[in-house]
Amino acid sequence: MACQERAEQVEPSPRCSTWDQDVARIEERMEAQEAAWNAGDLEGFMEPYWQSDSLLFVGSRGPSFGWDTTLANYRKSYPDAAAMGKLTFGVEGIEPAGPHHALMLGSWRLDRTGEFEPLSGWFSLVWERRDGDWVIIRDHSS
Repeated sequence: MACQERAEQVEPSPRCSTWDQDVARIEERMEAQEAAWNAGDLEGFMEPYWQSDSLLFVGSRGPSFGWDTTLANYRKSYPDAAAMGKLTFGVEGIEPAGPHHALMLGSWRLDRTGEFEPLSGWFSLVWERRDGDWVIIRDHSS
């Protein structure tokens, strides 16, 4: 039975308590990512991503691999605060995908001014528990 379906129970099971903590941590990482973007801090924005050459990012230009490549692509596409705009995430859901993985579906929106049009789209993320924390190992954003 899912944790949400057990709301009438007074005490959550250890499994649900752990999952609830995992979801809270993943949401915290997303909030920090949004705040870093809005502060113009691309390195801070990249903090939740797995710092590996095996990180997979799939965007409108197709797949790319690696943390460094992903950061370089963000720097090229968003060279300054005006291009970055204000980022807002809308998390639609987070689901477990085994004991060390979670799947997230959500939306993103960039509100920008001047010569830059607002942008918006959707993302799906695969999170993995690594070294005691949750990191994004796959990002498909459109």
